[in-house]
Amino acid sequence: MTENELSKIIVNTAYQIHVGLGAGLFESVYEEVLYYELTEMGLSVTRQQVIPVIWKEIEMEQGFRADLIVENKVLIEIKSVAALAPVHHKQVLTYLKLTGLKLGLLINFNETYIKNGITRIVNNL
Repeated sequence: MTENELSKIIVNTAYQIHVGLGAGLFESVYEEVLYYELTEMGLSVTRQQVIPVIWKEIEMEQGFRADLIVENKVLIEIKSVAALAPVHHKQVLTYLKLTGLKLGLLINFNETYIKNGITRIVNNL
């Protein structure tokens, strides 16, 4: 399955979750439900995967944790904030560069309409 095919599935699933739960819950709740739904579809999903930062060929202890990675192709960063800041987009792009993944979805569930809360971020896709 391609990144774009996975993206469609993820976006549709996020929409269903948003319709069912609404806005305003903690990010961890949306992460848990999205993880559950995607794995129920038979997709391989890793949750809170540690991604190290390599500096001068040394793996630093402080890396980051990717909220979800689907089929080792699409990184999902989940937010539940009043408004996304430019740093959120930069954060996902940096995560993509560090992992070598090509597609990231930044999903802010704290929107009236989830379509306004989903941003595709690409890294050489």
